[in-house]
Amino acid sequence: MASCFMMIQKTNIEAGEDFSPKCPVMEADKWPSFSEGTSDSDGYGEDPDDDEHCCAYASSDIPKLQFRKDISRSRWLDPLGMAEVVERKGGLWTTTGIVRNGKIYCFIEEILYLAEIGALHLYSKDDTPLSLEHIYKKVAEGKSGCSLEYYEAYKHLKSLGYIVGRHGIPWSVRKSKVNCVINQDPPETAQSGDEESRNNVLISEMFNNMQIGGLRLAFDVYPPNSRFRKSAPGDPCFVLCLASEYPPSKEEIEDLERHSHGILLKFCLVEHGRVSFFSFNKVELPILP
Repeated sequence: MASCFMMIQKTNIEAGEDFSPKCPVMEADKWPSFSEGTSDSDGYGEDPDDDEHCCAYASSDIPKLQFRKDISRSRWLDPLGMAEVVERKGGLWTTTGIVRNGKIYCFIEEILYLAEIGALHLYSKDDTPLSLEHIYKKVAEGKSGCSLEYYEAYKHLKSLGYIVGRHGIPWSVRKSKVNCVINQDPPETAQSGDEESRNNVLISEMFNNMQIGGLRLAFDVYPPNSRFRKSAPGDPCFVLCLASEYPPSKEEIEDLERHSHGILLKFCLVEHGRVSFFSFNKVELPILP
């Protein structure tokens, strides 16, 4: 018997089109606040307008800046290539950003998405406002673990109601665990006496190796869940891998499957603003005489 992979479930998604994957998609009229019913120690507030704005964005054909009455503030940290949320408002933070020692840090794709829907303002280290165009340029540079293609995939999934996080990066880490890992840092880092700086180094090391280009596991994708908790997120419904213009080889697929630890693997191709999702099934073919 010879084994091979067969591509299945290929779906092209234009802005505003419906996408029906195996995991349930939250419909616009059933969107509860993501923070509803949670008792996570992270302590997030709710914004009754969050769902209205997200649904409005999901149904829009052209991305545009939206305006809210409650807007969070964040500060860009160049050494990390991400932002620290210095003032959070609304319930979106229940499913956005990673928590380290009580602080929320955002990846560049999260920053751009929230900026587009008018939920977040980004500032430089000296509190200078950074424009939406400036954020786009940061994404285009591809230096923070995200490119424009990765962002398109992230935005599509978020606009459909999914909970999306970078693959393999914990949503929340207990302080004791962070300190334990930090104590393994090189002597020159450990002797600095600056615990927050060492924590930042830890966060940075967790995704600096996520290079742009080639095949890699990009996002852990969870179904809509009003009781989602960063401290106990559970398993994702699938792991998303962004593909190049050429189909992955059998060896590449098998290697990615080993690293996905049994979680369903889906691929995404972004080409000319069009997003396609597909997956592979392994089939056994008889060897002909």
